[in-house]
Amino acid sequence: MAKKKVASRAAAQPAVKKKWSGHKTAAKSSPRKTIKKARGVAAAKSKPARKARPKQRIAISHHREEDFKADGLRAYAHYRDLGIADATHGLAQAHVIRLQGPCNPAEVSKLHYHDVEFQMVYVLKGWVKTYMEGQGETLMKEGSAWTQPPRIKHLIMDYSDDVELLEVILPAEFKTVELAS
Repeated sequence: MAKKKVASRAAAQPAVKKKWSGHKTAAKSSPRKTIKKARGVAAAKSKPARKARPKQRIAISHHREEDFKADGLRAYAHYRDLGIADATHGLAQAHVIRLQGPCNPAEVSKLHYHDVEFQMVYVLKGWVKTYMEGQGETLMKEGSAWTQPPRIKHLIMDYSDDVELLEVILPAEFKTVELAS
């Protein structure tokens, strides 16, 4: 026998209400209330009040060759800031990096780490060969992306003359520590 289709949304409403009323009844059980109260009291005592973050604004950045500057972390790289640090009041940073070729391993291949909460790199153009602690050597090509956990030891081993990378880091200001090889 075929099921009858409900003619209108209003006719289907009581079935929906019935489901939800059953759900509410289950949520009102006394053990759950006790647990919630215990968590709420403990949480209120242990959590300091959070400071409200400043309101973020929109950041728009269009490609302009003159925006690539040799004023970043590495002397062998030019950086194009995307305006994210200013727009987020230092919550995050994003820039396009052009590593200047040809690669000089004596200058480039220095083991280091960044004291960050998050770091992601995406290869826009060319290729880069990296070493990351626990991962080993990896060749990243156009379209490759990777994250680097906080304080992971890493270095760049080699790169193509045309490599461009997009890097996103949290927070915008961070410390880089170079390690003895």
